[in-house]
Amino acid sequence: MELQTLYNEYLNIKFKRGLQPVQMESFEYGLYDDDSADLFLKDHPEETFTNWMYDLQPRDPHYVSEPDWKPVLGELFQQMDIYDEQVLYYLLFTINTTLSINSHNAYSTMNDFMKNYSFLQLSHLSEITRLNAEQKHQVRDFFFFYYLYAHPVNEETLYACSFDRQNLVHTKTDIPLERYFAAFHDHYSTNMNEYSEQIAIAPHDIQTCKHLTLELLRRIEGKSAKLNMPKEEGLEAVLLLINDVDQMLQMHDENKTVLFEIMKKFLTEARSTPYRDHCFTTLLQNYVSYILFFRFDEIHALVDYFEATPEWCRMIINKIFMDTVFIDRVMRQKRIDITAYPNVIQFFDDEAKRIYL
Repeated sequence: MELQTLYNEYLNIKFKRGLQPVQMESFEYGLYDDDSADLFLKDHPEETFTNWMYDLQPRDPHYVSEPDWKPVLGELFQQMDIYDEQVLYYLLFTINTTLSINSHNAYSTMNDFMKNYSFLQLSHLSEITRLNAEQKHQVRDFFFFYYLYAHPVNEETLYACSFDRQNLVHTKTDIPLERYFAAFHDHYSTNMNEYSEQIAIAPHDIQTCKHLTLELLRRIEGKSAKLNMPKEEGLEAVLLLINDVDQMLQMHDENKTVLFEIMKKFLTEARSTPYRDHCFTTLLQNYVSYILFFRFDEIHALVDYFEATPEWCRMIINKIFMDTVFIDRVMRQKRIDITAYPNVIQFFDDEAKRIYL
């Protein structure tokens, strides 16, 4: 399965790009009346990639005073208890929702962007050469935190995993997610007779879902080739920097004015489509994630360049500070007092002032 093709189709539908749908072998997107969409199995058009396992959700042991059952895969993973089983199910469900398209309110729009932005960046990290190993580890943990946080998941699930080199493991049990997810799908596809009332798809469909789940996981772990944002006329320069973080970092280090000129050119054209706006937001958050994350004072150069056009400077600053909570987390981690940056806060709109001042 070519995940890049599926990712392109996800963006095509999500941002109403109007491109001809791509025919895929096993899945197709189905749209709901509220503009949300899900991946449906072609052989079972009533079942989605996300919800085929809905009735397999483990019983919640937190609501039972003395839970007396064992995990379904307890013999294979003897270090796992029923609380761990529930967390691992939540993690599987979270990964499987990565390519779902949801309707949004103001709160969920930010979360949706942060989750899918973090997913894309996690797929890029292994190919970035202009960050050292420690810097990569820092931003990888940052992105994975927000990938889960913005789903959102409960606190137990949020802190359940850690990276062991390029393997995501359930920290308490040391179970690799890849191994558990593979075993989960293999168990249910092999024992269909036992679960016929809970599963509406065929064993080979479960294996198809397994392959897609593992492809998504391997992108998060950085084991597979990065995903790219698809091309669009007029966005060549912006997309080059999004799809090649090394290029953005090199440009900034050698002549940051060129980077700012690309931003300025985008604003000069003043054409607005959902995909164009998403690409510009992504570029600005890359600036936060890969530059301000390590060198916050670089924000002075951005303001110095754009202050001659205050309307653009105000728009950029407020997008940086308000489109996500990334920069808020960076400032907390680095103990940065934004009031020490009067040249920045002079461009805050009322909502940014309320939140940051």
